Amino acid sequence: MLKVLIPTIMMIPTTWLVNKKWLWTTTTCQSLLIATISLAWLKWDTETGWSTAGPYLATDPLSTPLLVLSCWLLPLMILASQNHITPEPVVRQRSYISLLISLQILLTMAFGATEIIMFYIMFEATLIPTLIVITRWGNQMERLNAGVYFLFYTLTGSLPLLVALLILYKDLGTLSMLTIQYAKPLNLMSWGDKMWWAACLLAFLVKMPLYGVHLWLPKAHVEAPVAGSMVLAAVLLKLGGYGMMRMMIMLNPLTKELAYPFIILALWGIIMTGAICLRQTDLKSMIAYSSVSHMGLVAGGILIQTPWGFTGAIILMIAHGLVSSALFCLANTNYERTHSRTLLLTRGLQMILPLMATWWFISNLANLALPPLPNLMGELMIITSLFNWSHWTIILTGIGTLITAGYSLYMFLMSQRGPTPAHIMGLEPTHTREHLLITMHLIPVMLLVLKPELMWGWCL
Repeated sequence: MLKVLIPTIMMIPTTWLVNKKWLWTTTTCQSLLIATISLAWLKWDTETGWSTAGPYLATDPLSTPLLVLSCWLLPLMILASQNHITPEPVVRQRSYISLLISLQILLTMAFGATEIIMFYIMFEATLIPTLIVITRWGNQMERLNAGVYFLFYTLTGSLPLLVALLILYKDLGTLSMLTIQYAKPLNLMSWGDKMWWAACLLAFLVKMPLYGVHLWLPKAHVEAPVAGSMVLAAVLLKLGGYGMMRMMIMLNPLTKELAYPFIILALWGIIMTGAICLRQTDLKSMIAYSSVSHMGLVAGGILIQTPWGFTGAIILMIAHGLVSSALFCLANTNYERTHSRTLLLTRGLQMILPLMATWWFISNLANLALPPLPNLMGELMIITSLFNWSHWTIILTGIGTLITAGYSLYMFLMSQRGPTPAHIMGLEPTHTREHLLITMHLIPVMLLVLKPELMWGWCL
């Protein structure tokens, strides 16, 4: 674990001491090297359980894919930010990169934590760098409002979780994930126990976000710079799903009855946010709402607590992390050229930037779950397990899948096809950096088709 964590921590002094001419090159290379080293976690020496375990940090088949995803994303965030951060003073450039690095350190410790309290602290601490990135480097004046939404939604959800964890520690005497699965089941009967159950899940449902407590997400995405949007979509939403999976083990037998309203909200949210996407004019807002829709499916898969539901949820989390991050990068390449996120103003880009249109096409097809991509595998597993749980869910998930296909194709057609307006004829051509960035998002998605057991988790 430390072979990744220590080089990541050492990137902060590197960022501040390196010559300003080599700042972006050095940080990109070093973070890419760390991402490559992190791939070693995917090789399993043990059949089951935890590996590379220390007293507080360890990896298991559930946390490994998420750890590798968060390490893989840092070089991509630095690559994506280079163009619009370079004109700023050097101190601000160094601060920006340091915030991204600190975010990766916190995420590595969150996904690798074996103590639930340590996971909670890191889960909360990721709020700080994200908030600074949104409020300082956001695009418009609305960014402060978005930061306030983000802060208060997350904190309101998380405070009951802290109380719930302290109560659990009082009852069990330990909060170690290594031993808690062997503790005797809790006898949960009273109203207080039902409140405790809700407190345990609320923080994660807000973070995912569940439909109804999702309002902070579109605001945060739209106002954040490209790296903020990437890390929000790709990793921070996954913290919610990961936390739910970890807590679910202890919440039986109450989950069977109490999960109903949350599953209904999640499935209804798939249709509602999909319908919002269909009439969206803002490109980034559209991708943000599509994230809420996909995470609703993940929440449903986790809450019904079947091995297929859990496996589908983790596969969809990884696939969605890479694909939605790629879509935000593509939206940013458009924004850097046209300085507008409005779909109607940037039509017919395929004629001017044909290779970029190819990336748009592949990313949109991945977003609507084209076979044989892992997005489809995750969605099919969740939809099948939900259908097995209740036959009525097929109506909601089926309509949701149709709407997803609708808005993904709408996004592609609106931005790439049609007559090219006169005001965007003189656009700057795309750079190798941008093509490399999208390729590094999409190649892992393609390769995971060949070896999906890397992200099955511990369920199958």
